[in-house]
Amino acid sequence: MEWLTLLIGTVLLRPYVFIFLAIYLFIASRQIGWERTILWTITAYAVAFTAEFSSIHTGFPFGEYYYIDTTRDRELWIAGVPFMDSLSFSFLTFTGFSCAWQLVAARRAGNGQPDLTVTRTLRRSPAVLFLGAGITTLMDLIIDPVALMGDRWFLGQIHGWPHGGQYFGVPLTNFAGWFLVTAVTIGVNQALDKRFAAPGAAARSLRRRIPYMHLGGFLLFVLIVAFNLFMTAWLREWVLFFAGLPLALGFLLISWRILASRGFLLPHLAGPSVPDIKRLSQEARISEAGQK
Repeated sequence: MEWLTLLIGTVLLRPYVFIFLAIYLFIASRQIGWERTILWTITAYAVAFTAEFSSIHTGFPFGEYYYIDTTRDRELWIAGVPFMDSLSFSFLTFTGFSCAWQLVAARRAGNGQPDLTVTRTLRRSPAVLFLGAGITTLMDLIIDPVALMGDRWFLGQIHGWPHGGQYFGVPLTNFAGWFLVTAVTIGVNQALDKRFAAPGAAARSLRRRIPYMHLGGFLLFVLIVAFNLFMTAWLREWVLFFAGLPLALGFLLISWRILASRGFLLPHLAGPSVPDIKRLSQEARISEAGQK
Protein backbone atom coordinates (compact mmCIF):
# COMPACT_ATOMS: atom_id res chain seq x y z
CA MET A 1 0.00 0.00 0.00
CA GLU A 2 2.83 2.36 -0.84
CA TRP A 3 0.45 4.65 -2.73
CA LEU A 4 -1.64 5.15 0.43
CA THR A 5 1.48 6.09 2.40
CA LEU A 6 2.43 8.57 -0.32
CA LEU A 7 -1.10 9.98 -0.39
CA ILE A 8 -0.93 10.61 3.36
CA GLY A 9 2.49 12.17 2.78
CA THR A 10 0.95 14.45 0.15
CA VAL A 11 -1.62 15.73 2.64
CA LEU A 12 1.05 16.33 5.29
CA LEU A 13 3.42 17.99 2.82
CA ARG A 14 0.76 20.15 1.10
CA PRO A 15 -1.85 20.97 3.78
CA TYR A 16 -2.75 24.30 2.15
CA VAL A 17 -3.85 22.48 -1.02
CA PHE A 18 -6.24 20.27 0.93
CA ILE A 19 -7.59 23.22 2.93
CA PHE A 20 -8.53 24.89 -0.36
CA LEU A 21 -9.91 21.56 -1.58
CA ALA A 22 -12.12 21.17 1.51
CA ILE A 23 -13.49 24.71 1.16
CA TYR A 24 -14.16 24.10 -2.53
CA LEU A 25 -16.00 20.83 -1.83
CA PHE A 26 -18.27 22.55 0.68
CA ILE A 27 -19.03 25.56 -1.53
CA ALA A 28 -19.48 23.53 -4.71
CA SER A 29 -21.77 21.01 -2.99
CA ARG A 30 -24.02 23.89 -1.90
CA GLN A 31 -23.98 25.53 -5.34
CA ILE A 32 -24.30 22.57 -7.71
CA GLY A 33 -24.93 19.55 -5.45
CA TRP A 34 -22.70 16.71 -4.35
CA GLU A 35 -23.16 14.65 -7.51
CA ARG A 36 -22.00 17.49 -9.76
CA THR A 37 -19.20 18.35 -7.32
CA ILE A 38 -17.81 14.81 -7.43
CA LEU A 39 -18.03 14.79 -11.22
CA TRP A 40 -16.34 18.20 -11.36
CA THR A 41 -13.45 16.98 -9.20
CA ILE A 42 -12.95 13.83 -11.27
CA THR A 43 -13.20 15.52 -14.66
CA ALA A 44 -11.04 18.50 -13.65
CA TYR A 45 -8.33 16.16 -12.40
CA ALA A 46 -8.52 14.02 -15.56
CA VAL A 47 -8.32 17.00 -17.92
CA ALA A 48 -5.48 18.62 -15.95
CA PHE A 49 -3.49 15.38 -15.66
CA THR A 50 -3.84 14.74 -19.39
CA ALA A 51 -2.67 18.27 -20.17
CA GLU A 52 0.30 18.08 -17.79
CA PHE A 53 1.35 14.62 -18.98
CA SER A 54 1.15 15.87 -22.57
CA SER A 55 3.12 19.03 -21.77
CA ILE A 56 6.08 17.28 -20.17
CA HIS A 57 6.33 15.02 -23.22
CA THR A 58 5.23 17.22 -26.14
CA GLY A 59 5.09 20.80 -24.83
CA PHE A 60 1.33 21.09 -25.40
CA PRO A 61 -0.67 22.90 -24.02
CA PHE A 62 1.43 24.58 -21.28
CA GLY A 63 4.63 24.85 -23.29
CA GLU A 64 7.82 22.84 -22.89
CA TYR A 65 8.36 22.30 -19.18
CA TYR A 66 9.49 19.65 -16.72
CA TYR A 67 8.87 18.37 -13.22
CA ILE A 68 11.63 17.83 -10.68
CA ASP A 69 10.87 14.66 -8.71
CA THR A 70 12.73 15.58 -5.53
CA THR A 71 9.60 14.79 -3.48
CA ARG A 72 8.72 11.50 -5.20
CA ASP A 73 9.54 9.56 -2.03
CA ARG A 74 7.39 11.88 0.14
CA GLU A 75 4.23 12.53 -1.89
CA LEU A 76 2.13 10.81 -4.53
CA TRP A 77 3.24 11.11 -8.15
CA ILE A 78 1.36 9.58 -11.08
CA ALA A 79 3.19 8.98 -14.37
CA GLY A 80 5.68 11.74 -13.64
CA VAL A 81 3.09 14.30 -12.49
CA PRO A 82 2.54 15.30 -8.82
CA PHE A 83 -0.95 14.24 -7.72
CA MET A 84 -1.59 17.49 -5.85
CA ASP A 85 -0.75 19.57 -8.94
CA SER A 86 -3.50 18.09 -11.11
CA LEU A 87 -5.88 17.94 -8.14
CA SER A 88 -5.49 21.69 -7.61
CA PHE A 89 -7.20 22.33 -10.93
CA SER A 90 -10.50 21.12 -9.44
CA PHE A 91 -10.85 24.07 -7.07
CA LEU A 92 -9.06 26.54 -9.34
CA THR A 93 -11.32 25.88 -12.34
CA PHE A 94 -14.43 25.84 -10.15
CA THR A 95 -13.45 29.20 -8.70
CA GLY A 96 -13.35 30.73 -12.17
CA PHE A 97 -16.60 29.04 -13.14
CA SER A 98 -18.47 30.08 -10.00
CA CYS A 99 -17.39 33.72 -10.23
CA ALA A 100 -18.25 33.85 -13.93
CA TRP A 101 -21.63 32.24 -13.30
CA GLN A 102 -22.70 34.95 -10.85
CA LEU A 103 -21.27 37.79 -12.96
CA VAL A 104 -23.04 36.62 -16.12
CA ALA A 105 -26.28 36.14 -14.20
CA ALA A 106 -25.98 39.62 -12.70
CA ARG A 107 -25.31 41.22 -16.08
CA ARG A 108 -28.36 39.52 -17.58
CA ALA A 109 -30.65 40.08 -14.61
CA GLY A 110 -33.56 42.46 -14.87
CA ASN A 111 -34.25 45.29 -12.49
CA GLY A 112 -36.26 43.10 -10.11
CA GLN A 113 -35.05 40.79 -7.35
CA PRO A 114 -32.43 38.32 -8.65
CA ASP A 115 -34.09 35.02 -9.58
CA LEU A 116 -32.31 31.85 -8.46
CA THR A 117 -34.16 29.71 -11.00
CA VAL A 118 -33.06 31.88 -13.94
CA THR A 119 -29.54 32.13 -12.55
CA ARG A 120 -29.19 28.34 -12.51
CA THR A 121 -29.93 28.02 -16.22
CA LEU A 122 -27.10 30.45 -17.06
CA ARG A 123 -24.40 28.24 -15.57
CA ARG A 124 -24.46 26.26 -18.84
CA SER A 125 -23.98 29.31 -21.08
CA PRO A 126 -20.97 29.90 -23.38
CA ALA A 127 -20.43 33.25 -21.65
CA VAL A 128 -19.80 31.47 -18.34
CA LEU A 129 -17.39 29.08 -20.07
CA PHE A 130 -15.19 31.78 -21.61
CA LEU A 131 -15.35 34.22 -18.70
CA GLY A 132 -14.65 31.40 -16.24
CA ALA A 133 -11.58 30.35 -18.24
CA GLY A 134 -10.42 33.96 -18.25
CA ILE A 135 -10.84 34.38 -14.49
CA THR A 136 -8.91 31.17 -13.78
CA THR A 137 -6.13 32.30 -16.11
CA LEU A 138 -6.06 35.65 -14.29
CA MET A 139 -5.45 33.74 -11.05
CA ASP A 140 -2.58 31.87 -12.68
CA LEU A 141 -0.86 35.14 -13.52
CA ILE A 142 -0.42 35.43 -9.75
CA ILE A 143 0.03 31.74 -8.90
CA ASP A 144 2.61 30.39 -11.36
CA PRO A 145 5.36 33.03 -11.00
CA VAL A 146 5.54 32.51 -7.22
CA ALA A 147 5.25 28.73 -7.65
CA LEU A 148 8.31 28.92 -9.89
CA MET A 149 10.19 30.24 -6.83
CA GLY A 150 9.19 27.18 -4.79
CA ASP A 151 12.78 26.46 -3.78
CA ARG A 152 12.57 29.62 -1.62
CA TRP A 153 9.47 28.57 0.33
CA PHE A 154 7.77 25.38 1.51
CA LEU A 155 6.37 24.44 -1.93
CA GLY A 156 9.81 23.29 -3.03
CA GLN A 157 11.23 23.45 -6.55
CA ILE A 158 9.00 20.98 -8.40
CA HIS A 159 8.83 22.33 -11.95
CA GLY A 160 10.36 24.72 -14.43
CA TRP A 161 10.61 25.81 -18.06
CA PRO A 162 13.95 25.01 -19.72
CA HIS A 163 13.89 28.20 -21.82
CA GLY A 164 12.36 30.53 -19.24
CA GLY A 165 9.47 32.80 -20.08
CA GLN A 166 8.34 36.34 -20.80
CA TYR A 167 6.29 36.87 -17.61
CA PHE A 168 8.49 36.55 -14.52
CA GLY A 169 10.05 33.42 -15.97
CA VAL A 170 6.75 31.90 -17.10
CA PRO A 171 6.11 31.60 -20.87
CA LEU A 172 2.90 32.99 -22.34
CA THR A 173 2.06 29.54 -23.70
CA ASN A 174 1.48 28.44 -20.11
CA PHE A 175 -1.36 30.94 -19.69
CA ALA A 176 -2.86 29.95 -23.03
CA GLY A 177 -2.75 26.37 -21.77
CA TRP A 178 -4.52 27.33 -18.54
CA PHE A 179 -7.28 29.04 -20.53
CA LEU A 180 -7.71 25.95 -22.72
CA VAL A 181 -7.68 23.45 -19.85
CA THR A 182 -10.17 25.51 -17.85
CA ALA A 183 -12.46 25.98 -20.85
CA VAL A 184 -12.46 22.23 -21.53
CA THR A 185 -13.15 21.46 -17.86
CA ILE A 186 -16.04 23.90 -17.65
CA GLY A 187 -17.42 22.78 -21.01
CA VAL A 188 -17.37 19.10 -20.02
CA ASN A 189 -19.15 19.86 -16.76
CA GLN A 190 -21.72 22.07 -18.46
CA ALA A 191 -22.54 19.14 -20.74
CA LEU A 192 -22.76 16.77 -17.77
CA ASP A 193 -24.89 19.25 -15.85
CA LYS A 194 -27.41 19.42 -18.68
CA ARG A 195 -27.45 15.67 -19.29
CA PHE A 196 -27.57 14.42 -15.71
CA ALA A 197 -29.48 17.15 -13.89
CA ALA A 198 -31.29 15.42 -11.02
CA PRO A 199 -35.10 15.93 -10.84
CA GLY A 200 -36.11 17.75 -7.69
CA ALA A 201 -32.56 18.87 -6.89
CA ALA A 202 -33.67 22.50 -6.91
CA ALA A 203 -36.30 21.83 -4.28
CA ARG A 204 -33.88 19.96 -2.03
CA SER A 205 -31.24 22.70 -2.27
CA LEU A 206 -33.78 25.40 -1.41
CA ARG A 207 -34.48 23.69 1.90
CA ARG A 208 -30.85 23.97 3.02
CA ARG A 209 -29.69 27.28 1.60
CA ILE A 210 -26.91 29.13 3.42
CA PRO A 211 -26.63 32.95 3.31
CA TYR A 212 -24.25 34.33 0.66
CA MET A 213 -23.35 30.83 -0.58
CA HIS A 214 -23.88 31.95 -4.20
CA LEU A 215 -20.82 34.19 -3.69
CA GLY A 216 -18.62 31.30 -2.54
CA GLY A 217 -16.52 31.42 -5.70
CA PHE A 218 -15.39 34.93 -4.82
CA LEU A 219 -14.40 33.74 -1.34
CA LEU A 220 -12.26 31.04 -2.93
CA PHE A 221 -10.74 33.62 -5.29
CA VAL A 222 -9.81 35.90 -2.39
CA LEU A 223 -8.33 33.06 -0.29
CA ILE A 224 -6.26 31.57 -3.10
CA VAL A 225 -4.99 34.89 -4.42
CA ALA A 226 -4.30 36.25 -0.91
CA PHE A 227 -2.23 33.16 -0.08
CA ASN A 228 -0.11 33.54 -3.21
CA LEU A 229 0.30 37.30 -2.80
CA PHE A 230 1.32 36.76 0.83
CA MET A 231 4.02 34.30 -0.28
CA THR A 232 5.16 36.79 -2.92
CA ALA A 233 5.50 39.52 -0.28
CA TRP A 234 7.19 37.13 2.13
CA LEU A 235 9.81 36.46 -0.56
CA ARG A 236 10.14 40.25 -1.00
CA GLU A 237 9.40 39.98 -4.72
CA TRP A 238 7.82 43.41 -4.78
CA VAL A 239 7.70 43.87 -8.54
CA LEU A 240 5.75 40.62 -8.87
CA PHE A 241 3.59 41.55 -5.88
CA PHE A 242 2.61 44.93 -7.33
CA ALA A 243 2.00 43.32 -10.72
CA GLY A 244 -0.46 40.82 -9.24
CA LEU A 245 -2.19 42.97 -6.62
CA PRO A 246 -3.83 45.43 -9.08
CA LEU A 247 -5.07 42.49 -11.18
CA ALA A 248 -6.80 40.92 -8.18
CA LEU A 249 -8.16 44.18 -6.76
CA GLY A 250 -9.33 45.34 -10.18
CA PHE A 251 -11.25 42.13 -10.78
CA LEU A 252 -12.85 42.25 -7.32
CA LEU A 253 -13.82 45.93 -7.69
CA ILE A 254 -15.44 45.38 -11.10
CA SER A 255 -17.20 42.27 -9.76
CA TRP A 256 -18.47 44.15 -6.69
CA ARG A 257 -19.93 46.92 -8.85
CA ILE A 258 -21.68 44.46 -11.17
CA LEU A 259 -23.07 42.32 -8.37
CA ALA A 260 -24.13 45.27 -6.20
CA SER A 261 -25.93 47.01 -9.07
CA ARG A 262 -28.17 43.97 -9.63
CA GLY A 263 -28.82 42.93 -6.05
CA PHE A 264 -26.50 39.92 -6.08
CA LEU A 265 -24.93 40.90 -2.76
CA LEU A 266 -28.09 39.88 -0.90
CA PRO A 267 -27.90 36.89 1.49
CA HIS A 268 -30.03 34.82 -0.91
CA LEU A 269 -31.17 35.05 -4.49
CA ALA A 270 -34.93 34.77 -4.90
CA GLY A 271 -36.08 31.19 -5.36
CA PRO A 272 -39.33 29.74 -6.72
CA SER A 273 -42.59 30.55 -5.00
CA VAL A 274 -44.01 28.31 -2.25
CA PRO A 275 -46.33 26.47 -4.71
CA ASP A 276 -43.36 25.89 -7.01
CA ILE A 277 -41.30 24.47 -4.12
CA LYS A 278 -44.14 22.06 -3.28
CA ARG A 279 -44.40 21.03 -6.92
CA LEU A 280 -40.64 20.46 -7.18
CA SER A 281 -40.69 18.42 -3.96
CA GLN A 282 -43.56 16.31 -5.27
CA GLU A 283 -41.73 15.73 -8.55
CA ALA A 284 -38.64 14.67 -6.60
CA ARG A 285 -40.64 12.15 -4.53
CA ILE A 286 -42.32 10.71 -7.64
CA SER A 287 -38.95 10.43 -9.40
CA GLU A 288 -37.32 8.74 -6.40
CA ALA A 289 -40.27 6.33 -6.07
CA GLY A 290 -39.99 5.47 -9.76
CA GLN A 291 -36.28 4.74 -9.42
CA LYS A 292 -37.00 2.30 -6.59
